[in-house]
Amino acid sequence: MKTIKGSLKPSRAAVTGVAAASAVLFLSAPAFAHVSVQPEGVAAKGDYAVVDFKVPNERDNASTTKLEVTFPTDHPLASVMPQPLDGWTVQVTKSKLDKPLTLHGEQIDETVTKVTWTATGKGIEPGYFQKFPLSVGQLPEDTDHLVFKALQTYSNKEVVRWIEPQKEGQEEPENPAPVLQLTAASSGHHGSTAEDASGTSAAKDTAADTSADSADTTARVLGIVGIVVGAAGVAYGVLAGRRRTPQA
Repeated sequence: MKTIKGSLKPSRAAVTGVAAASAVLFLSAPAFAHVSVQPEGVAAKGDYAVVDFKVPNERDNASTTKLEVTFPTDHPLASVMPQPLDGWTVQVTKSKLDKPLTLHGEQIDETVTKVTWTATGKGIEPGYFQKFPLSVGQLPEDTDHLVFKALQTYSNKEVVRWIEPQKEGQEEPENPAPVLQLTAASSGHHGSTAEDASGTSAAKDTAADTSADSADTTARVLGIVGIVVGAAGVAYGVLAGRRRTPQA
């Protein structure tokens, strides 16, 4: 039996390429493993939104047991409501405003400045992450983003401070602060306007006119069909009568 000699071993170039790719993935992973904030859907200027603070556990020998999120003071939010989470207690801290806000025609003289979640059990164990949702609003209309500061506490008492701002044109800092990107204000997010109501009424009138025209056309078609059927019946009767007439 002949032995077929072939190169079953991967080439040195292939091995080098795989190793390089693995190194890139390994080195780039920490860039994504930080506290971040994302909206559920969109966060439109001047509107309300539900946002999630995503907290990954970056340690192999400790769990995340506490998260503190500090809200921006340059763009205070009048309404901040946390969602209950199993295994966590939540504390909302409010502070007086130097300049009151106006919300739905009412003066608001205090706002939420910090929300703190504390684990009642194991917390976020190694290899897992947790989302902490908040309902916030109204979002400001004079900025494109909101910068929060977050403190992540581990079971070994280590505290990671996610508070460094991202500077334009520079690389991401080691411990970047969570940033919520805001989208353009949605038209009509405060409810229907008189113009919207007028447009709706016009649409209904157009639909009614279209329905009337359709009914009139149908009636005409049925009338023509009736005439044709009647004429065919008369012709059939005449032909039948001729066939019955005896020939001399």
